[in-house]
Amino acid sequence: MFSAIRSQHRGVDICINNAGLARPDTLLSGSTSGWKDMFNVNVLALSICTREAYQSMKERNVDDGHIININSMSGHRVAPQSVTHFYSATKYAVTALTEGLRQELLEAQTHIRATCLKPEDVAQAVIYVLSTPPHVQIGDIQMRPTEQMT
Repeated sequence: MFSAIRSQHRGVDICINNAGLARPDTLLSGSTSGWKDMFNVNVLALSICTREAYQSMKERNVDDGHIININSMSGHRVAPQSVTHFYSATKYAVTALTEGLRQELLEAQTHIRATCLKPEDVAQAVIYVLSTPPHVQIGDIQMRPTEQMT
């Protein structure tokens, strides 16, 4: 995918990682293949796309890029339904990976930013994050309704 992007568009300036997979596999009786599928999509694929996007930016001296990871509220809380516990673990990993990425980008002395968003109102949040000045780093946005839904 990234070589096609390179040949058609020269590279990546903004990467939005939005893949997610949930399977009803509990911790006590879940299938190894279900766990691997969730880990491969939710953690490994996100990490590979992040690495490739960063390399694309670095090769072209893009110093104002952005990597946005669309996460889940399950990356910040563990629901009391046993079929979501492994999924939640993979989404907690996305939260940790985004913070680790933010730290590595600072260490690399780049202005490329990393943000973790919850899916409640992604379009509005992405526009907000991308419109912030270069010196502003938004690490995490949680959006909640301001009014009670009826």
